[in-house]
Amino acid sequence: MSNLKVLMNGIVKENPTFVLLLGMCPTLGTTTSAINGMGMGLATLFVLVCSNVVISAMKNLIPDMVRIPSFIVVIASFVTLLQMVMQAYVPALYATLGLFIPLIVVNCIVLGRAEAFAAKNTPVSSFFDGLGMGLGFTIALTLLGAVRELLGTGKVFNLTLMPEQYGMLAFVLAPGAFIALGYLIALINSLKKN
Repeated sequence: MSNLKVLMNGIVKENPTFVLLLGMCPTLGTTTSAINGMGMGLATLFVLVCSNVVISAMKNLIPDMVRIPSFIVVIASFVTLLQMVMQAYVPALYATLGLFIPLIVVNCIVLGRAEAFAAKNTPVSSFFDGLGMGLGFTIALTLLGAVRELLGTGKVFNLTLMPEQYGMLAFVLAPGAFIALGYLIALINSLKKN
């Protein structure tokens, strides 16, 4: 499979959020705004790319009996690095995302790609797989966050697009995440059929 096909696979054909329905906890929990969705997506993208490359490079050195724990240690190392960098350089975003940053360690997208792809392919292919899946996740979270923010507050990326009094509070709250995600999945499925 070519690297471009691997990249596009994660963005369109096997989008982690809209097609595979993976990573629902951060998807629903962090997308109260477009900037939060984008921040969580980019954080996951960083961990996906780095852990995929390292796991792919080390795949022949890791015994089968400790494969999964080894993958988790690699992923946790990159999440810890990410936490420290975010805390130092984007403390407001780090505070907003809170507990969801350390939970990247057990995100099924990251561990699933390590097991299903990185452990069986070259580091270069694994890089493109992580990049594609991470971009697909980032696009999905940003889109969901933008829809929720627009319908809930009338803004997107803090730019006012409609008066705030027309916003529906439900979309900023947890039920709005389920409603918006359901409609986005339905819209994407209908577009894929055409």
